[in-house]
Amino acid sequence: MDQDAVLNEFRATGALLEGHFLLSSGLHSPVYLQCAKVLMDPKRAAKLCAAFAEKLKETGVQVDLVVSPAMGGVIVGYEVARQLGVPGIFTERVDGEFALRRGFEIPSGAKILMMEDIITTGLSSRECIKTITAWGGDVVAAGCLINRSGGRAEVGAPITALATIDAPTYQSEDLPGSLKAIPAVKPGSRGMKA
Repeated sequence: MDQDAVLNEFRATGALLEGHFLLSSGLHSPVYLQCAKVLMDPKRAAKLCAAFAEKLKETGVQVDLVVSPAMGGVIVGYEVARQLGVPGIFTERVDGEFALRRGFEIPSGAKILMMEDIITTGLSSRECIKTITAWGGDVVAAGCLINRSGGRAEVGAPITALATIDAPTYQSEDLPGSLKAIPAVKPGSRGMKA
């Protein structure tokens, strides 16, 4: 599945949006990817995650476990784990920090794929990886359906992305005139960072 085919799946569901968006990171962007709309169709989710699993296999990386950050990574992490034939678990925020709950554990030395839906700045990925390594897991790869950083985000592990786009982001004080003229919408799920 090439990049155009991946983006067409987002367009077909109305999940590739243009306007003025306030991202979870606090940055502004004229592009927003609402991955939950793509993943709400089980057939589409399976198709995208199977394509990702094949792309990961082509890198030669083998994993024992998939760990995703909640909330956005839960569905994609589960489906990628299913495609790879390994267990999948997720981290959740407890008092603002990622933690394992629900009886989840990471065996010491387990080879882990940290799987996200979308990577923008890599903040959630880095926080999830910090939790994984605190449990003794070995993060051998990070994955996402779309890396919207143009490949610039650093998460602490090699990133495999099904598609990579370069969606511009801006600090509030550096907004271009085109965005200043449009009220910002915050479609994401995570609270703002101060």
